[in-house]
Amino acid sequence: MLTTRKNTPSETLFNLNMLEVKTICVVGLGYVGLPLAVEFAEHFEVVGFDVSQSRIDELKQGKDSSREVEGERLKNPRLEFTSDPKDIKKAELVIICVPTPVDEHNRPDFGCLISASKTVGENLKQGSVVVYESTVYPGATEEVCLPVLEKASSKKAGEYFKIGYSPERVNPGDKKHTIDKIVKVVAGQDKETTEVLAAAYGKIITAGIHKAPNIKTAEAAKVIENTQRDLNIALMNELSKIFARLNIRTKDVLEAARTKWNFGNYYPGLVGGHCLGVDPYYLTYKAHEVGYHPEVILAGRRINDTMHQFVVEKLVKLMNKAGKLPSHSRVLVMGLTFKENVPDPRNSRIKYLIKELQDLGVEVFATDPLLKDGFIEKEFGVKNLKFADVPQVDAVVIASPHELFSPLTLDHLKNKMTSPPILVDIKAMFKKEEAEQAGFLYEEL
Repeated sequence: MLTTRKNTPSETLFNLNMLEVKTICVVGLGYVGLPLAVEFAEHFEVVGFDVSQSRIDELKQGKDSSREVEGERLKNPRLEFTSDPKDIKKAELVIICVPTPVDEHNRPDFGCLISASKTVGENLKQGSVVVYESTVYPGATEEVCLPVLEKASSKKAGEYFKIGYSPERVNPGDKKHTIDKIVKVVAGQDKETTEVLAAAYGKIITAGIHKAPNIKTAEAAKVIENTQRDLNIALMNELSKIFARLNIRTKDVLEAARTKWNFGNYYPGLVGGHCLGVDPYYLTYKAHEVGYHPEVILAGRRINDTMHQFVVEKLVKLMNKAGKLPSHSRVLVMGLTFKENVPDPRNSRIKYLIKELQDLGVEVFATDPLLKDGFIEKEFGVKNLKFADVPQVDAVVIASPHELFSPLTLDHLKNKMTSPPILVDIKAMFKKEEAEQAGFLYEEL
């Protein structure tokens, strides 16, 4: 909880009404922090801080391996990249954008958040505001982060610094819904702090600012955004399992249903990544802590976390139909990242799909031009091959249909496969009718 006390005007060490934000420090330069730093640099002096020296080096060279920011925008003279924590002291506004994953038991892992809070606390400028963008459960900013800031700085919030929360709403790889075009939710520990955040973010957000009544409300709003989407996809995934048993094509059913004006636009698929496969667990963790068992949310998580098994079932059925034994087969998996066109493998369910195939005795090959070869071998347990170097296989699974795969045709795939060719096209990169006309045994979700 906030450990502030009421101050008389003479006791207050700073007045936020007098605070002029000249320099902003963004802590954590990943897919959230970097675009934010670049946008703010159009209006403020910006310090971009990251603990990874290799990340700082590449950004100084005008390169972004996450492919979120064009190189020229990284050369803004008002934007400084650093791994020196002392540079945080230059800023009146510090924005923390670090990962908040879950551990192997799906419990919140606050390691990065606590470490960042400690670093910031040790380098706080008097009168500054610290705002968090990382996804957490309601109450975490005040219950977990604030005590770390106070201990590291040996100062009290409300007397030396103040805190706030403004949830990130970045969709990696989405060049349409960029930061400036998404309404920004802000909340401070008091009204004055909220106004400071609204004014600062208002410089870069054209879509508008929403002022939440308190930090906990803003935290809850963020975590349910992804929980809602996760549940809707879980429903689509469960429907696809039902329709498979009824011999109905899920895609056809959804196209018909979407003719109604209020039918949600969701699709079945493998749900991974840093948000949908993680954020609901933050909410369920807190729910359990306050004595409530969230049945619907956890049911959706179970469906989505096991969807790779359904994909394998589809593949095995096609193999059986073709007279191909899995234990004597080779399969190519195309695209290993958690979503297409994004070089991010975090929590990719494709890792579990590959493991499931390997447990059946399948020899698995992979191709993903967005990931480094050594990383793929270490994290996925398979070699990353260029498509041209892929040996003859018995089936292909297109998991993440990157645009870089678009030059490939059905004939290209067919030439890599034994007869009859088998294609499991999770997101329907190819049209079912055309694939079947070309002789493929074809499945999609």
